[in-house]
Amino acid sequence: MATERGKLYLIPTTLGDNEPLEVLPYSVKTIIESLTYFIVENEKTARGFIKKITPKKSQPSLTIFKIDKYAQESEVRTYLDICEQGTSVGLLSEAGVPAIADPGADVVKLAHEKGIRVVPLVGPSSIVLAMMASGFNGQNFTFNGYLPIDNSERKAAIKKLEKISKDKNQSQIFIETPFRNEKMFTELKNTLSASTKLCIACDITLPTEYIRTLSVKDWKFEKPNLHKRPAIFIIHKA
Repeated sequence: MATERGKLYLIPTTLGDNEPLEVLPYSVKTIIESLTYFIVENEKTARGFIKKITPKKSQPSLTIFKIDKYAQESEVRTYLDICEQGTSVGLLSEAGVPAIADPGADVVKLAHEKGIRVVPLVGPSSIVLAMMASGFNGQNFTFNGYLPIDNSERKAAIKKLEKISKDKNQSQIFIETPFRNEKMFTELKNTLSASTKLCIACDITLPTEYIRTLSVKDWKFEKPNLHKRPAIFIIHKA
């Protein structure tokens, strides 16, 4: 009889330093307890999260595969070989859900190529939660990742997204490196039309959570502290 293949579990993590079971269902803890093989971006933080959600789990028993910027493609393609022997593997995000604005997407693609069952687990996605709380069109939206760093290119990108939003009634979502949030906020106020709506959502699910939607003209009277706080920006032009 052929050995049943292992599965690839897509394991969400918290979006900050809060208790895992405040934002994750108990089923995530149960799955982590059953696994010893994990694919992660950062071994130290992954082990810290595993220890926090399953404190009795033996750390020396874990086998950790890394998908950081130093991982070789030829090596990554071997990470799911253990599934052929019936052993399941967990893909662990650095924050939030795996494979969404996350390098884990390549591992999920590999699993499908190998015919390995992919099992997504429920957890917080800052992109989805921000969209839910924005008050914008949840039927039609786009995640654009990071905008250009160059000033002129970034300004052009912002104007382009604003036009797309108006033409398609489509909410435009993007992110920025936390230490550049203040600069992005200033650029948005200076570039967008006064009537365009802007939602800023940061520290989502944390005690310091801040979510606010205003028109650009009204944002000019607000001074949120966004420095080094993970944030989502959403614009919508009616």
